[in-house]
Amino acid sequence: MKNGAVLEKAFNIQSVLKTLGIKQVNNGASTGAVWLETKGERIDSYSPADGALIGSIAQATTEDYEAVIKKAEEAFITWRMMPAPKRGEIVRQIGDRLREYKEPLGKLVSYEMGKIYQEGLGEVQEMIDICDFAVGLSRQLHGFTMHSERPRHRMYEQYHPLGIVGVISAFNFPVAVWSWNAMLAMVCGDVVVWKPSSKVMLCAIAVQNIVAEVLKENKVPEGVLNLLAGGSKYIGDNFLADKRVPLISATGSTRVGKRVGSIVGERLGRSLLELGGNNAIIITEHADLEMALRAVLFGAVGTAGQRCTSTRRLIIHESVYESFKNKLLAAYKHIRIGHPLDEKTLVGPLIDKSAVNDYLKAIERVKKEDGKIIYGGDVLSGEGYESGCYVMPCIAEVNKNLDIVCEETFAPLLYMMTYKTMDEAIELHNGVPQGLSSAIFSRNILETERFLSHEGSDCGIANVNIGTSGAEIGGAFGGEKETGGGRESGSDSWKIYMRRQTNTINYSTELPLAQGIQFGF
Repeated sequence: MKNGAVLEKAFNIQSVLKTLGIKQVNNGASTGAVWLETKGERIDSYSPADGALIGSIAQATTEDYEAVIKKAEEAFITWRMMPAPKRGEIVRQIGDRLREYKEPLGKLVSYEMGKIYQEGLGEVQEMIDICDFAVGLSRQLHGFTMHSERPRHRMYEQYHPLGIVGVISAFNFPVAVWSWNAMLAMVCGDVVVWKPSSKVMLCAIAVQNIVAEVLKENKVPEGVLNLLAGGSKYIGDNFLADKRVPLISATGSTRVGKRVGSIVGERLGRSLLELGGNNAIIITEHADLEMALRAVLFGAVGTAGQRCTSTRRLIIHESVYESFKNKLLAAYKHIRIGHPLDEKTLVGPLIDKSAVNDYLKAIERVKKEDGKIIYGGDVLSGEGYESGCYVMPCIAEVNKNLDIVCEETFAPLLYMMTYKTMDEAIELHNGVPQGLSSAIFSRNILETERFLSHEGSDCGIANVNIGTSGAEIGGAFGGEKETGGGRESGSDSWKIYMRRQTNTINYSTELPLAQGIQFGF
């Protein structure tokens, strides 16, 4: 592999940073087109690809938080009264601007987070797609009309903007998850305050620079799209407990989600939680093994196993277990691990050394719980791997859902187990605390339909003959159990960003009461 300095020159990182407005030291708070002069402790952002310092952020402080929330409150008063299709026009322009910046933003996502360039581009494409979806949605925020039991009365339901939507995003999707929330919230008439992961703040700052151009050109009120790049020291429980923020949308671990839900719930606020996944693929005796292999490969090692929808478990019928295992082992040996911006790379680094340590601890627990490591599990070193964040994807054989198997390890660690009957397969599949994504590979309609039935997968996403990873934006995204129950992106997920109101209009000269109650005087 080439050394870091040569790669840096080859990938034009400095040119990308300049294009995106990333400086050596960046302010951490913005109210749209206006940046605040932040004075919080600096956070340095290092690339897991080569360990190089990308830039620094002067964190947003508690004082900056108050200033941003005040602006957001003021902006909501006017933004909510703009017709939804007009708000959609702003979102359309944001989508077009993202198209212009797709390549440099995708490259920064790849370089700061560690996912390969194709996935970085894919993440920006997701942002563009959700903008397109939101534009159409801006003309479809419809309610319902129903018949009243009282004569000459009309009843209907309508939806109103909710207010300030707080978005807390995770490192593994530095920009896309924000867009899922922000673009829908915008067309719904809400304003947004974004707190990105402290591990990928430069991606958030770059996005804010891009959208600021559109906001300024359209004279959008200051405070509609806000950024607070600051750690929990400054922006933590105060954000969650703030009654001025009716909805907190948080993506992260189950542990973090429980804290978010607890604090927000204490004030009877709304929380939209997208938490951990422990996703399994059932491979039946009737599966197309070659197709299943391709799905497993991307699901298990794509993004270095750092997707909430990554494939963590394989539940394979005993009659095809050995055959599939041999195919998978052969495929793993051809995976190219390296710099995420190298076009030949399929697996980049983990986000940081802490993630590497978690990976190694999980592997040790597998061994202690009588699991068997049959491939990988090492930390890579030498030329090209100087950052210490590169690992060899690992495959472990287990005979059931061990304790460690029931936990989500955010790394390329894949568990394989066998089953005899479909009853056993579904029991193994559902026998973990998480319930995000799931899949079955089979050409037998009796098996696939059962998997999708009430007694089948207990996950929010259930697929047939495609993998667990790579959901489209048109469907609602989210899961059950310890995954949090939230739904983002497509379908009718927009309703979480609005408040529902039932209206009854009496156009008679009488005042009949519901349920026929007589109340005379």
